[in-house]
Amino acid sequence: MIAIGGAGLSARIDPLGAELVSLRDGDGRELMTDADPAYWTGHAPILFPIVGALRDGVYRLDGQEYALPQHGFARRSMFEVIEQTTDAVTLRLTDNDETRAVYPFAFALDVRHAIEGATLTTTVTVHNNGHRDLPASIGFHPAFAWPLPYGRPRAGHRIEFEREEPSKLVRIMPGAVIGPADRESPLDGRTLALTDELFAVDALVWPAIESQSVLYGVEGARLLRIDFPDTPMLGIWTKPGAAFVCVEPWHGIADPEGFAGDIWEKPGIKRLSPDARWSVEMRITLTH
Repeated sequence: MIAIGGAGLSARIDPLGAELVSLRDGDGRELMTDADPAYWTGHAPILFPIVGALRDGVYRLDGQEYALPQHGFARRSMFEVIEQTTDAVTLRLTDNDETRAVYPFAFALDVRHAIEGATLTTTVTVHNNGHRDLPASIGFHPAFAWPLPYGRPRAGHRIEFEREEPSKLVRIMPGAVIGPADRESPLDGRTLALTDELFAVDALVWPAIESQSVLYGVEGARLLRIDFPDTPMLGIWTKPGAAFVCVEPWHGIADPEGFAGDIWEKPGIKRLSPDARWSVEMRITLTH
């Protein structure tokens, strides 16, 4: 594990997936999931080169089919540390024989975690190192402690959106693909009151959101603000009874039910020309 931090926050990063596995406040209190294997052992995987599931587990490119697992392969790949200081680290994954067998593109994927004061900024940058256009999606999947470690019960935790979100949510269908956007919003104004019942079926998924940040926690205690200026989609997920809730900013989404197009038509895919770079950022700030 790689340790970074300062007086306001400290973090541990696993080179497997370049994944944030611990985020603690200045007093050492854990703000992330307990990773109870009875529910989910993830912490904050980086989603690349797709977000969500593919219909039948495959995508189509140039008349061929390629298999990719849900959320892609970056979260199960070993990254190399290319730069490290006391308060920041940058890790890199480059294409290899294994990735090219399922994603035939030359790329470098950099993940930078940096702490300044009470803010952790994670920046994911993909560089097209090849000679043809590259398709990619990027997503975040951080799982925060529910309850947060500030003496308040699990009940009463909520997520406050920056703006009102009148749009309906999509349904999660068999195979983890998405169905129609006909699920009524569970928000009361801008507020999502967290309950296990919300997640009895699956995640809450907004295919398009107005907000670029949310606040998570209990009124009157310290809160987490999650900023996501580059991602137009959002998932919120847990398993009933678990001690975490995921706030997941995405630039990409699962295949729609019945989707039969090639990868360039997949919702949320970014097309990078040769030598182009694309960066997506998420900030986690502990408020006072």
